[in-house]
Amino acid sequence: MQHLVDTNNFSDEQIAQLLHDAKTFKAQRPPKLLRDKLLITLFFEASTRTRSSFEVAAKRLGAAVVHLDPSRSSTKKGESLEDTFANLCAMEPDGVIIRHSENETPRLLADMEMTSVINAGAGNYAHPTQALLDLFTMVEHFGEVKGKTIAIVGDIVSSRVASSGIRLLTRMGMNVVLVAPKPFMPESDLPQYEKLEDIIDKVDVIMSLRAQLERHASPLFDDYDEYAKHYCIDKERLGDRDILVLHPGPVMRNIDISDKMLEDPRCKVLEQVKNGVFIRMAILKLLLLDS
Repeated sequence: MQHLVDTNNFSDEQIAQLLHDAKTFKAQRPPKLLRDKLLITLFFEASTRTRSSFEVAAKRLGAAVVHLDPSRSSTKKGESLEDTFANLCAMEPDGVIIRHSENETPRLLADMEMTSVINAGAGNYAHPTQALLDLFTMVEHFGEVKGKTIAIVGDIVSSRVASSGIRLLTRMGMNVVLVAPKPFMPESDLPQYEKLEDIIDKVDVIMSLRAQLERHASPLFDDYDEYAKHYCIDKERLGDRDILVLHPGPVMRNIDISDKMLEDPRCKVLEQVKNGVFIRMAILKLLLLDS
């Protein structure tokens, strides 16, 4: 039984297979490879892209999907998460897709070895399917990402996307630099900058993150407009540089990325959403069919 708690659960060969399968699925819709499989989605945090992307991916492959709303589940009656999970597994699903606010929850459930567990985002530590779809989007664009430089910009310390991305992209041979005000910066050995202008001529990709000012006890900026003056990715800042722009969503317009930049062909935000379906199809195939 294999799980996806973080990308280190997959070997280099498996990641290469995921990228190949996602590319194949994007070129031509596959047969119903998972028509006998049942998945349960269990999202303890709100989600638009990730939950719907998993559901579309599963249904494209023919799997049935049951969504459990935790706000209406027995966890609200005092049942432990482990007992809720064990009861769901007694119904013999082929996998459970979970999002949770605690970093360790997907690992805890995976260690119970009752069904395949897929982490759809946990705490501020891991969002493996986002990291993999970002990798797929860059490989699709560049062909080869080894040696490319990516700047991760924004509230890095609060971001599970950044955390998972750093681990996967450095593993794939990319140079990762961090750009943020000091309180938004995690402890890291990676190069760190406070100003995007100091690094912009040396990067191939910018990954903008959602500004999460509400997560910080002491305000760094008077408001989001003040933050945007320093970190919004706009056409004036990028000029004519050939830089790919990514964002995991939801985008705060004119704070993370400007309206005009979102319409620029260098910006791949909607392509990331499209690619998310194909990479999650590949992940489901790997975990439910090939493992």
